[in-house]
Amino acid sequence: MTNTNSTKKANGAALVPFLVFIVVYLGAGIVLEVMGVDMAFYQFPSPVAALIGIVVAFAMFKGSMEEKFTIFAKGCGNENILTMCFIYLFAGAFSTVASAMGGVDSTVNLGLSIIPAQYITGGMFVIAAFIAVATGTSVGTISAVGPIAIATAEKAGLSLPLIIAAVIGGAMFGDNLSVISDTTIAATKTQGVEMRDKFRINFLIALPAAVIAFIILLVVGKPETAVPLGDLSYDIIKVIPYIVVLVFALIGFNVFITLGAGIILAGIIGMAYGSFSFLGFTQNIYSGFTGMIEIFLLSLMIGGLSEMCDHYGGIQWMLDKIKGFVKSKRTAQAGISALVSLCDIATANNTIAIIIAGTSSKEICETYEVDPRKSASLLDIWSCVFQGILPYSAQVLIACGLTAGMVSPTQLLPLMWYPYLLAVFAVIAMFVPFADGLIKKHPWNFKTWSAEK
Repeated sequence: MTNTNSTKKANGAALVPFLVFIVVYLGAGIVLEVMGVDMAFYQFPSPVAALIGIVVAFAMFKGSMEEKFTIFAKGCGNENILTMCFIYLFAGAFSTVASAMGGVDSTVNLGLSIIPAQYITGGMFVIAAFIAVATGTSVGTISAVGPIAIATAEKAGLSLPLIIAAVIGGAMFGDNLSVISDTTIAATKTQGVEMRDKFRINFLIALPAAVIAFIILLVVGKPETAVPLGDLSYDIIKVIPYIVVLVFALIGFNVFITLGAGIILAGIIGMAYGSFSFLGFTQNIYSGFTGMIEIFLLSLMIGGLSEMCDHYGGIQWMLDKIKGFVKSKRTAQAGISALVSLCDIATANNTIAIIIAGTSSKEICETYEVDPRKSASLLDIWSCVFQGILPYSAQVLIACGLTAGMVSPTQLLPLMWYPYLLAVFAVIAMFVPFADGLIKKHPWNFKTWSAEK
């Protein structure tokens, strides 16, 4: 997934392989759902759908097989893709080992003994938001909070899809606003603005969406059935791995160090309590790895397919088409939003989407005098909106993967309150400048900005 530039020849047909993947992936699930097949969206393996798109790409693009495979492999080996893939493995291992040593039961019982069940769904949204703001990583947040949320939902009679959607929503809120997230860094760097200025504008758009989403989750997140909670005894020692993971995440430790420490602690406690032997510990780690294989393969394939679509001009075609519709300051903001949204749909990586759309967005800002602080906010907001709802995004895939097949990505679509509300307030902010107080108080000097470009 290279950084698209204006010298690349635009080619709309280069998007066909990716469209084939989406149609096959979603279409197969929809057809099976209509037929009444249980867990319809898990019956047709997503990596196979991606493989069909890849075969189409290899068949239609020009060049030798070696050249095309080199491009494909470059996308698979993208640093962001590989990082996500290894996070999947660590998250799966931590979830499996902690569960095997009894940590999930103890953590859930502790939570239910303190917080009434009807407040837990909203509470998970707030916890995920807080951790993601502190750490700047939505995937790391979902990996840390997801296992606890899932086990709590099962014991308290809560809607599992809803609580998963709440965790994803909170994680995307934090990812969008955190000053240390890669999306914030990419958005501010490509637009040439300060992080604090982007945060102020962004916060005024995201906060109302988060507050309303939290209220909705409190209302609709009550237990679906009256489940007798029974014995809520817990062993605080077995809760320690989760506490360590959450504390390390809040401190800002690297996600691999955070999850690695959780795996080791859970293993030590499990062996000390006789839950498993050392060999059992290693087997649980591997079991956690294998539970994430589908997500791992899909992410690699999507990375390679996206690189091919970009290399042969598909994303450049999108950028050119959208820039052609921009005619005024307001449509310029809509154009910037559409640019990054489509790039995120095509790459399933919000940071890469911002980097790709960033240069064109800055050109639009200069031409129509859109404040780049607003542009940086829109880039970050819209990339996070779609990253939070795409059925094949890393955030959605890892959250669903932690449920061991109990929740499919499409089940989450009608429940993603926060991303939808964020989109609504972002659209409103384009036409009703309620979030532009900073802009009015400190007008942008376009002449100086262009000279420093």
